[in-house]
Amino acid sequence: MTSSENRTKTFARVSALEVLLKELNSGLRLPNEQYLEGSSERFSKIFIVGSLRSGTTLFTQWLANSGLVAYPTNLLSRFYGVSLVGAKIQQLLTDPRYNFRNEILDFNSEINFSSDNGKTTGALAPNEFWYFWRRFLPFDELDYMPADVLKQKGNLSGLRDELNALANIFEKPFAMKAMIMNQNIPELAEQFDKSLFVWIRRDPIFNIQSALEARKRQYGDIATWYSFKVKEYPHLKDLDPLESVAGQIVAINESVEQGIAKLPDHMKLIVQYENFCQRPEHYFNEIISRLVYQGGIGEKDIPAYCGEKSFSATNVWRLKEYSQEEAVRVYGEMLHRKK
Repeated sequence: MTSSENRTKTFARVSALEVLLKELNSGLRLPNEQYLEGSSERFSKIFIVGSLRSGTTLFTQWLANSGLVAYPTNLLSRFYGVSLVGAKIQQLLTDPRYNFRNEILDFNSEINFSSDNGKTTGALAPNEFWYFWRRFLPFDELDYMPADVLKQKGNLSGLRDELNALANIFEKPFAMKAMIMNQNIPELAEQFDKSLFVWIRRDPIFNIQSALEARKRQYGDIATWYSFKVKEYPHLKDLDPLESVAGQIVAINESVEQGIAKLPDHMKLIVQYENFCQRPEHYFNEIISRLVYQGGIGEKDIPAYCGEKSFSATNVWRLKEYSQEEAVRVYGEMLHRKK
């Protein structure tokens, strides 16, 4: 990610919070390791991948709200270094099984479908959980490593064990954003027998617009790089913003397509954002069929669908810096250049 020093006031990190969380996560390391004893693979992991600003946050919120899965919450994210201890604390504070005379109900808030550059509001709203991921991934200049280097220097087995243990604590499949691994999907897939990679795709022209708007919200301009630094970053970062973002989206989609190509059908699902907005229940059933096939959920644990019937897709051109026609042209050029 780009340095937080350049962020607008709305997105600036709180230094006192960073210090407190570092201290807390360091102090709870030993008890967290004790919970790793329960790291057998009982439940499926659902990894949501795809381009920035493609609809991954809406999809994650929808899935979290379905009751089908456990997921990283804003509360759990505070325990990014000791997620298993955090999961137990979350259960203590929010699980109805441990509610004593309604002493603590403040944390139980409904999940809404709003967000601000991926950030949600509410203790039990989905969190992107990137601090958690970075514990296991030795990414430096880029958010990518060649497969052999990542296997040698990363801690993928540790990531696997902690995610398995998290799912076992919650006794549900565990779903989370995994775009930090967009360009290392095969290495992640190797760690699990029960996993589902959900690729969210969006009309690329409106995806470009949304990414440029996110740059402006996060940094106050459209020239500053936003989101993970893909392997093509050195060649894209100094281009005209429209070219830079178009190239970024082309690169990500190509990597994800290649990354899931060899996975069996029960381990992948391609979700077109616009189609998802029209019929989310269809994708709920598609997910269930794959989880059941791979033995990652029991038939008796499948909730009835009670979610939204549809969402409003926001594919309307709003950008003032470029026209929609310019975006179409530049996207085509970057797509051709990539090939």
